[in-house]
Amino acid sequence: MSSKSFGTITGDLSKALGVLRKEIPDTMQGFSALHNGAMKAGVLSELDKELLALAIGVSSRCDGCIGFHVKALIRLGVTREQLMETLAVCVYMGGGPTLMYAAEAVRAYEEFTAAKAG
Repeated sequence: MSSKSFGTITGDLSKALGVLRKEIPDTMQGFSALHNGAMKAGVLSELDKELLALAIGVSSRCDGCIGFHVKALIRLGVTREQLMETLAVCVYMGGGPTLMYAAEAVRAYEEFTAAKAG
């Protein structure tokens, strides 16, 4: 079993992002505005947009992206089936390396859903 904890990853990154918010506030406010504009429900729902964001995070092999977007997906009520179909498309488009990060997304989902249940 991997020792990687997505709770630890997202917690540590949240602290570091807090430092960036203090030290480069204009940049972080701009990024926040970009996030809010892009992720706001429109023709695509917030859930659909989070699934897209997760797919890009998996394809980019970004642990932090996987952790934050899986947490958001759980908050939005993603089903395991929706998550798995999204990961299937990631694997189809990205091959073996993406498969490894799709597995990490499953680990993040299981870690965060277990924490939510417990």
